[in-house]
Amino acid sequence: MESIAQVADPTYLLTVAAMAIFALLILIIKLKVHAFVSLTLVSFATAVAAGISSEQVVPTMMSGFGGTLASVALLVGLGAMIGKTLEVTGGAQVLADTLIGRFGKEKAPLALGVASLLFGFPIFFDAGLIVMMPIILSVAHKFGGSPLKYALPSAGAFAVMHAFVPPHPGPVAAADLLGANIGMLLFVGMMVAIPTWYVGAYLFGLYAGKKFDIPLSKVFFNANGVIDPAKLPKFSTVMMILVLPVLLIFMDTGLNTLAVAGMIDGSSPLVETLRMLGKTPVALLITLLVCLVVFAKDYGMKHLEKLCGDSLAPICAVILVTGAGGMFGGVLRASGIGEALANALSDTGMPLIVAAFVIATCLRVAQGSATVALTTTAALIAPMVAATTGLTDLDLCFIVIAIAGGSTVLSHFNDSGFWLVGRLMEMDEKTTLKTWTVMETLLGSIAFIIVAVLTLIL
Repeated sequence: MESIAQVADPTYLLTVAAMAIFALLILIIKLKVHAFVSLTLVSFATAVAAGISSEQVVPTMMSGFGGTLASVALLVGLGAMIGKTLEVTGGAQVLADTLIGRFGKEKAPLALGVASLLFGFPIFFDAGLIVMMPIILSVAHKFGGSPLKYALPSAGAFAVMHAFVPPHPGPVAAADLLGANIGMLLFVGMMVAIPTWYVGAYLFGLYAGKKFDIPLSKVFFNANGVIDPAKLPKFSTVMMILVLPVLLIFMDTGLNTLAVAGMIDGSSPLVETLRMLGKTPVALLITLLVCLVVFAKDYGMKHLEKLCGDSLAPICAVILVTGAGGMFGGVLRASGIGEALANALSDTGMPLIVAAFVIATCLRVAQGSATVALTTTAALIAPMVAATTGLTDLDLCFIVIAIAGGSTVLSHFNDSGFWLVGRLMEMDEKTTLKTWTVMETLLGSIAFIIVAVLTLIL
């Protein structure tokens, strides 16, 4: 969203943003005002203070809220139905037991993380996390202790794949803007993502699991649910249901990557149809229909219909609070805070790879959206890249990863992902800041350090 604010002084806008975040901290953590109310109130106050015209204040808020709901509500709703069906039919338990049997109790977090790295290659962060959540919670229920020990390695795996590795839209768009080779970026992104995940998500997840003992979330999982052992599905059936959306989504992301690379005609009717079927909401809808067909014989459609209805009640708060987080981020984008910061930073004379990371970080902190931070930074520094001689294909890939690292760090109140993870795990805001925000910052920083060192060596 372009800036529609009347005030353009960067110092003033930065002060407004800092006061807005401080106000949210006080309202939510200190005064215990519900996050949905707090975000709506602060979004309104920020829009007014930032100089957005009075007739645009409410439309700007609604646009940010509605835009986030459009992407989140369908995914969370369909994902909740799939998750509830897998939980009650015992599918989640079967997969959890199989993972545990093959990897053992001590390696369960590693097994979940590696599975999420594989699933995360084509599937987007939020969709992947929602599909994996019943399995994560089933494993946590079986072994006890903090669910964070199992959830953070998995969530971190989806986060690094989404940020650093094509065919995800952020790195593909940045590579296109900077002229980086997609194939090489795929290789470099994987080489950076794996050690980054191991240190920043897996090892940190084990530490956070010991430090923060939170109760088991009931959003996707009810430990008191009765599972009929005579009707437990086969492991292969559960895997088929989990892999189906991955394969479908790969049709979209994979074909898009090939089209950007010029290897196929992206405008052909066949490619467009396949990409439509691979869009995340459509892929999850197809998966849910397959899920219902598979389990209808043993449970009946009437029972499955009730399960789908029951699954929606707990996620209302998740959707509304996530939408409110998107509203706050949308107001900050419309105020021009991120744009003003980026323009000021682009003339500082920093080394190119450092400037890429710093600008992306500032945009991320200012407006919340990692994708906006990534693509905007790439567009801003594209002229600087074009004017710099001697840059190799590897250097361009390192710059893309540096931008992706900056767009990952410091996820907080204006990031809808912060609220999605916090609400799915039923964590309070303080715990979310100490776990999810710290993990995201570790992931982005470690990736930047790796490519910065490689730039000096290679």
